[in-house]
Order: sequence, then structure tokens, then C-alpha cells
Amino acid sequence: MEPLAISINAAAKALSIGRSSIYGLIKSHRLEAIKIGTRTLVTTASLARLAESRKDA
Repeated sequence: MEPLAISINAAAKALSIGRSSIYGLIKSHRLEAIKIGTRTLVTTASLARLAESRKDA
């Protein structure tokens, strides 16, 4: 089963961008994040949507 959400570090590595860029994408609502306790996780569905939308650009 694929993970539903991944850490900020894993999302940054997957997109080959920095952590601050991930937080910027979350703030601009281009990535969805969930909080579990003190951890912020990025949904893998939102990562896939972002990557798909950039193919057309």
C-alpha cells in the first residue's frame, strides 16, 4: 500500500526542492498538508497533482 502522506523532508527530496519551498507550496495551497501531533505531512495525492499540473506548463 502506498503511503497517504509523507514528511516534509521526503516531499522535498521527491520534488528535488528545498524544505522552505515545500512550506511555500503549502502556504499557497498548491500542496495539501495534514498535522498529526507535531508532525506536518504532505499528502501524496497533492504531490501527484502538482507534478501532473507541471507537465502541461
